[in-house]
Amino acid sequence: MNKHQTPMLDQLESGEWPSFITGIKRLRDHHADPRIRETTNDLLGQLEHSYETIKGYWKGGTVSVFGYGGGIIPRFSEVGELFPRSKEFHTLRVQPPAGNYYTTDCLRQLAESWEKWGSGLVTFHGQTGNIMFIGATTENTQQFFDEINDYGFDLGGAGPCVRTAQSCVGSARCEQSCTNEHDIHRRLVNNFLDEMHRPALPYKFKFKVSGCPNDCMNAIERADFAVIGTWRDEMQVDQQAVAEYVAVKGRNYLVDNVISRCPTHALSLNEDDSLKVDNRNCVRCMHCLNVMPKALSPGSDRGVSILIGGKRTLKIGDRFGTVIVPFMKLEREEDYERLVELAEEVIDFFAENALEHERIGEMIERIGLVNFLDALNIDMDPNMIVHPRENSYVRTDNWEQEAAKWIERKNSAA
Repeated sequence: MNKHQTPMLDQLESGEWPSFITGIKRLRDHHADPRIRETTNDLLGQLEHSYETIKGYWKGGTVSVFGYGGGIIPRFSEVGELFPRSKEFHTLRVQPPAGNYYTTDCLRQLAESWEKWGSGLVTFHGQTGNIMFIGATTENTQQFFDEINDYGFDLGGAGPCVRTAQSCVGSARCEQSCTNEHDIHRRLVNNFLDEMHRPALPYKFKFKVSGCPNDCMNAIERADFAVIGTWRDEMQVDQQAVAEYVAVKGRNYLVDNVISRCPTHALSLNEDDSLKVDNRNCVRCMHCLNVMPKALSPGSDRGVSILIGGKRTLKIGDRFGTVIVPFMKLEREEDYERLVELAEEVIDFFAENALEHERIGEMIERIGLVNFLDALNIDMDPNMIVHPRENSYVRTDNWEQEAAKWIERKNSAA
């Protein structure tokens, strides 16, 4: 095998951070399978060619497995005659387990299947949450899918469809969890498998589930339908643990790193080293709970908030999700059924009313939140206001007085 010279790609390995080029070279230089060595060699050659000509050479097409219409990103090379081993380099999106829980045996099984049928390049995980198996020929795409499907894995979403859902690690390893993230994840995915495998929506639609307002899944800013665990009663405070924290760290440390960093000034420290919480003004920013997890815990009346319309830049700029359901208990079977029914209603309305290549947040911006709520028969709530103020973590109690002072100063200066 004649290795392609890659002087421009070599420069990508010279910085302080790990480079994807190093990983591809490792497969080219050290993998036992000559097919993978030759495939990654031509991949590097084509990438170097793209850098030299400042042009991309991948084009799309249609590739699928039997019975499915999505889940695969087709990539055909326009310079296949120069780099024949990478002329077909399709990516398969595979659904991860809820919370990304794997066993080592499971990971080895996936890796062995991919080295058998693909290039060996894998990404854990893509932005939507899929396992990204990068680099298969059209023929081997079906072979790989059949093999992993036999031991329980399925393709995720690609194209104008419901995308693969994502959920955080949850209560198994996080003390802040307020809901059963993985149950929510699996119910939503299982209910919308047809919409995931057979694209029929105006554009993509993403579910993401975070177990607490820390939102480790970035669901509020990335998901069309975000489920965020929360609580509606008072934060739980272990005053003995607070006193121990003060004894170890000191009062000044607690004030500087916890009290003064509360965005709504809802915390205060009493003279006896006990902590006072103004729960009415707590905005669930999670800072104090993260800093003092032994002393502070979410309240006991737990549930979820539902937000709609988070997305990155497309037709309009980046958008956070808008609160549609401020609080929903998820304890009984009928509670979970109502959550799934709400998701069905949202997707049905999106499918019927969105324009082509328009996310649901953009659709709501176009038609108005009032019309969207009316269609779903959801009552309006103050929590749904898009812009109550520029910074949701700043108290506005005395803004009128402060504005009067500012105007007075401005006039006096003039």
